[in-house]
Amino acid sequence: MIKIIFEAHGTTFDNEAHLSSGWNDVALSPLGEQQSKEMGIRYKDDHFDAIFCSDLQRAYKSAEIGFGSKWPIITDARLRECNYGDFTQHPSEEVDAEKPKRINEPFPNGESYMQTSERMKDFINFLRDNYDGKRVMIIGHRATQYGLDYWIDGVQYEQLVATKFKWQPGWEYELYEEGKSGAIAMGSDIK
Repeated sequence: MIKIIFEAHGTTFDNEAHLSSGWNDVALSPLGEQQSKEMGIRYKDDHFDAIFCSDLQRAYKSAEIGFGSKWPIITDARLRECNYGDFTQHPSEEVDAEKPKRINEPFPNGESYMQTSERMKDFINFLRDNYDGKRVMIIGHRATQYGLDYWIDGVQYEQLVATKFKWQPGWEYELYEEGKSGAIAMGSDIK
């Protein structure tokens, strides 16, 4: 079993302007930097075998500010936000309204949520193959968390995209080996 703690990246300048960043590599705002420091404080007495984050600076800077060199920080493009294509940096309300239509159909010149799900499936299989018995943190985006909720908890994308994001200090997931049952087990359908 792998214990996963998911944390959302800190607030960005796009977040403060109510814009959906997608793959736009926007910086953390001063508030986001402060949130990252607070995250480090929350976990100061904890242990992680690795911290994974997307290769977008809002995720990896959150990790660097929060944890410095305390644990290995590994960037991975599979953990990126959904590519909103032509909707990148459009008002969040506009992108939120599009999300239910983009579960299977990609955003124009972007990707669908099922495509982001395939990236997460590949990453989760990587964790299963390399981090059994470990405790890891993932710092990512809504699409990152959607993938965890879908592949580990079995929550359908129709429900995920319809649920308004509510911040909290970390979400916990338990990732079991293939075929093993459990309250939060992944079934054999992930491969």
